[in-house]
Amino acid sequence: MVASERPSSPPRGFRATISRHSHIPYYVQLKEALREEIERGAWRPGDQLPGEPELCRMFDVSRTVVRQALTELVYEGLIVREKGRGTFVAEPKIGEGLVQKLTGFYQDMADRGLTPISHVLKQGVVPARRKVAALLRIEAGGPVIEIERLRFIQNEPIVLVTTYLPYALCPGLVNADLSRQSLYSLLEREHGLFIARGRRTIEAAPANEYEARLLRIERGAPVIVLESVSYLEDGTPIEYYHALHRADRSRFEVELVRVREQRDMRAALTGDLSGLPPSNDVLIR
Repeated sequence: MVASERPSSPPRGFRATISRHSHIPYYVQLKEALREEIERGAWRPGDQLPGEPELCRMFDVSRTVVRQALTELVYEGLIVREKGRGTFVAEPKIGEGLVQKLTGFYQDMADRGLTPISHVLKQGVVPARRKVAALLRIEAGGPVIEIERLRFIQNEPIVLVTTYLPYALCPGLVNADLSRQSLYSLLEREHGLFIARGRRTIEAAPANEYEARLLRIERGAPVIVLESVSYLEDGTPIEYYHALHRADRSRFEVELVRVREQRDMRAALTGDLSGLPPSNDVLIR
């Protein structure tokens, strides 16, 4: 994150206050006051907030109150604290639909009007590790294409992803330029391989030193781990990937549908909802 050069003094039109008569704790009031100023645009992403002594003076509260309020805002992803530099308004998170849609990162970002660029760190044929071989249903040690990419949005690294594909199904992929194109589109266009379904899992983990350096975050900072196995129409596994998304810049969006009966559930899972009766039980986001 690149900090703004704008001063950290209270912004013009600053109107937040603390009520001495409210039953709401001071730190909660301060947190919401700062949130309101950020959301109305008084401070923009990258702007530096006033320091703790200045916030104490502005709101006439103790440093303990200020620290607790700022900590809550950090947990919520609204601000970031940089050691030795200060507190800054965080960049808005990038919404991704990779959990619910069978698309790759490139297409998902392109659909949102963003232009992703990939720095290919590795691209070659390697023997499949036991886990990779099991997921791709090939013999352990068999040849797979390994592709490691650091993916950027607006010159900022967002995700580090390692992808494995059976070499026998797409040998020409070894020499493909994947810096500015979708892997899924390339597989379909150049190799006649159409990805029909997939299974994905998501969890949180701390970044190790290597991952943190590439993603420009602190070691131990949280990352969102997305693992996926994709299949062709005949059920053949074609791809396994392990992706690390920056938790401070990523937000996953999932659409949920409630159905009335078990038979309707089967229709929902296949994606064909045309036969379902009209209902007020459809819930999204």
